[in-house]
Amino acid sequence: MKDAIDLLVSLDQNYLPQLRVMLTSVYLNDPGTPCRVYLLHSGIPAPVLEQLRQELARLDFTLHPIPVDDALFQDAPVMQQYPKEMYYRLLAGQLLPEELDRVLYLDPDILVINSLQPLWQADMEGCLFAAAAHTGLTELANNVNRLRLGTEQNYYNSGVLLIDLARCRQEIVPEDIFAFVRAHGPELLLPDQDILNAMYADRILALDDVIWNYDARNYRNYLMRSYGEADLPWVTAHTAILHFCGREKPWKPHYRRRFGVLYLHYMQLTARLLAPDEAGLPDAPDFDQTETA
Repeated sequence: MKDAIDLLVSLDQNYLPQLRVMLTSVYLNDPGTPCRVYLLHSGIPAPVLEQLRQELARLDFTLHPIPVDDALFQDAPVMQQYPKEMYYRLLAGQLLPEELDRVLYLDPDILVINSLQPLWQADMEGCLFAAAAHTGLTELANNVNRLRLGTEQNYYNSGVLLIDLARCRQEIVPEDIFAFVRAHGPELLLPDQDILNAMYADRILALDDVIWNYDARNYRNYLMRSYGEADLPWVTAHTAILHFCGREKPWKPHYRRRFGVLYLHYMQLTARLLAPDEAGLPDAPDFDQTETA
């Protein structure tokens, strides 16, 4: 059996359909890998969580919902632009069980299309986080964000984070984060991501985004910077995480970007696996015994 992976997600009830698709993609592309899914939330109803628990049991995944105590944020700047949920992944060390030493955070707008095991087993080299920056000759946002925040490191995307929980418990102080937000709130455009980069960029292990956080909007950029190597067959064979960044999302009508049809395919697979009766579809085959594309 492969090593169990501890996954972290943080979302509200509106993003549960996308969470189901993301977790189905993990199951299909890491067959035989047990996953423990830790869900940080602030009010998802118990019946909804129980339904999700039963659905994930079909994948042999276990769900561990963790309601977050508001008392932790009584001194935190919280408003519409800065909801308390933005702090959750940065404070994962304080919020998750003490026995967990590391966790892999994934945004729900992700497809996993190859194994996560190489990332999960990576040596973090003493860093707090491992993350990828969306860099490249044609991607100017990276340099703009470094200038905006006054950092020398690349601007890392917070949608995929391998987190060393043991080190974070030792080194991350919630009040330091709250104080930073109080001092710099008006300057933050993507609050949690800006905090990650402004405060901890020098404690982040850099990952290759074309493998571990592929921005699904930027196929042409990846193709150009790889001198034509990272074409669709290459992405299918090597990329592990497709991230549907930005406002356009593949589950919404009129999505026209390159990987939209792949996402729709995984939506169909999710219906077959997690809710075959409601979908009017037959029970899914045993994917542990079946090759998947």
